[in-house]
Amino acid sequence: MADMIRVEVAYALPHKQKILSVEVEEGTSMIDAARQSGIEVEFPELVLAEAKFGIFGKASRAPETDVVRDGDRIEIYRPLLIDPKQARANRAAKAQK
Repeated sequence: MADMIRVEVAYALPHKQKILSVEVEEGTSMIDAARQSGIEVEFPELVLAEAKFGIFGKASRAPETDVVRDGDRIEIYRPLLIDPKQARANRAAKAQK
């Protein structure tokens, strides 16, 4: 029997946030742990295959292969509404008026 570890899966919308705790087998990938948490039931609009992931604020380039460790908090990121560079440019233009 494989050793089990406990991880958290976090996702947030402006009006709703959720952190789910789940036990997974050692060696589980980030995306598989997120699937096992049931986060998609809480947020039906969430498509894990298209989402960006990170652990404790550090982005992952390969959530399909990055393995979670005991105590990790997997964060699922929403897409940006506007490019940060464009947002700064908009604020600068507004300040000059």
